[in-house]
Amino acid sequence: MSDGRRARVVVVDDEPPARKRLRRLLADDDRAELVGEAGDGLAAVELLERERPDIAFLDIQMPELDGFEVLEEVEGGLPRIVFVTAYDEFALRAFEIAAVDYLLKPVERARFNLALDRALEAIATQVDPSAAALAAVRRHVVAARPLTRFLVRRANRMLLVPADSVRWLEAARNYVRLHVGGSGLLVRGTLSDLERRLDPERFVRIHRSAILNLDVVERFEPASHGDWRVILHDGETLRLSRRYRDRLEGVFGV
Repeated sequence: MSDGRRARVVVVDDEPPARKRLRRLLADDDRAELVGEAGDGLAAVELLERERPDIAFLDIQMPELDGFEVLEEVEGGLPRIVFVTAYDEFALRAFEIAAVDYLLKPVERARFNLALDRALEAIATQVDPSAAALAAVRRHVVAARPLTRFLVRRANRMLLVPADSVRWLEAARNYVRLHVGGSGLLVRGTLSDLERRLDPERFVRIHRSAILNLDVVERFEPASHGDWRVILHDGETLRLSRRYRDRLEGVFGV
């Protein structure tokens, strides 16, 4: 790097042999130092937030969260990303979110060196990938498939909460409260963002501050001024605003 220090690098891959290969390649290059490794998506989020590396060699298909989901969940700036995967089908998507390179396994030394060169050049030219890349990540994650799980931060832990277990979602200023059993879990974001990401056949906006999981509904009852009461299986009652009634009717083809 231009200031004389070595680039701080992390390696994220669920396959130990793949991590070992990248460790060896990094050890042979005095321009970079390995500061951490992770073997799954949740550990990767913690690693990236803790170390704030300059470069991340990131696998795509991993347990817990995939590589794209990892980038979406990281709070703060993103490092320069080099995706490392056994599949070439993700290449276009990777470059659209401003990845500096895309390596196919098994990683060859010459190709690794080129990827590291590109990442170091991006650092030297002070190209900040964070804002544009994060926006693109979110667009592609949303487009790829409905949200099936939430990453919830609690104290020093991160929990994965299946979307199916969420009874309803409630706006809470800059957060959304997930009603799961008798608990209310907070996640970053807005209700409108989550509405776009959730399965529209299952999760429906019923009020400006609420999204409902239709699987937990027992019945609907008319209320006043065109509103309806939504009675859940556990007896809890929510309000279906007449403004959002057409969305619910659309799900059932009414």
